[in-house]
Amino acid sequence: MYYFIVNLTSRTGKARKIWIALERELQRKQVSYEAYVTQYKGHARELANTLCQKAVKEKRKGQRVCLVVVGGDGTANEAVNGMRHMDTVLFGYIPTGSGNDLGRGLGISADPIEALHGILEAKEDCPMDLGCVTDEKGTSRYFCISSGIGMDADVCRMALTSRLKHLLNQIGLGSLTYVLLTVKALFTMPTTEVQAVFDKGAPQTFSKMIFMAGMNHPWEGGGVPMAPKADAFDGKLSVCCVHGIPRWRAFFLLPVLVKGKHERLKGFDLVDCQRYELRLKTPMVLHGDGEYLGEQKIIRYECLKGRLRVLK
Repeated sequence: MYYFIVNLTSRTGKARKIWIALERELQRKQVSYEAYVTQYKGHARELANTLCQKAVKEKRKGQRVCLVVVGGDGTANEAVNGMRHMDTVLFGYIPTGSGNDLGRGLGISADPIEALHGILEAKEDCPMDLGCVTDEKGTSRYFCISSGIGMDADVCRMALTSRLKHLLNQIGLGSLTYVLLTVKALFTMPTTEVQAVFDKGAPQTFSKMIFMAGMNHPWEGGGVPMAPKADAFDGKLSVCCVHGIPRWRAFFLLPVLVKGKHERLKGFDLVDCQRYELRLKTPMVLHGDGEYLGEQKIIRYECLKGRLRVLK
């Protein structure tokens, strides 16, 4: 049995046409499915919670149960955070957003019909890691792609309400939004000092920290390889930190970052770990898969190995 959570507004409404084509294909192949359309922010999380409880009953009847998200990375994040019984319910994803970093990381076809066939024809699931970020109030949230503080989080916050993103989506250049907003954030947002402890190592201090991103997949922000060697199946997060360099230098190094050639540059640190904790001198914006999670000073991260069973 396949349950679909569909965001018709992703990619500035172009997802509606995509879903019509997907439904035709499901009907042509005589697939048993139910579809639910999101109506407001947070609805995908509520739907996933309800459908997972329903799915357990279907599983008892011997059926394979899969929850399929048709939408962008934000919709996928909402759904995953609403999922229960992850050991029982399989997860499928058909990317229709502007960034599509989760689809890119999983190697899912950009063609929605091909992505659907990949889900329907999959014989086995892939146990993908999930990141978990916990703020100073003890509130935890899963992330599939990345979670970060500082510049990348500020860019994600601005992109959520950006008219520029809406315009660029109309002409198929939605990912360019993140590049332009990154330049703006780089010269307007403050830096801070952060103390970090990776796994059980000694505390490390990073001064003039511009951003620090915990990566589960290599890319975020519409294809920027923050951590080129990140692997969502190795039980670790790859942490990219940019610190201690002037803003003008960071600006001129942005093309190097976009090309994924920043691993050995001064001021660009990459650390692989299973968990880490950050203590910031002043609060900074936090995001999880591009979703705004407030301004925080104390943040804890953990990689949950193989938590999500993905069909692709």
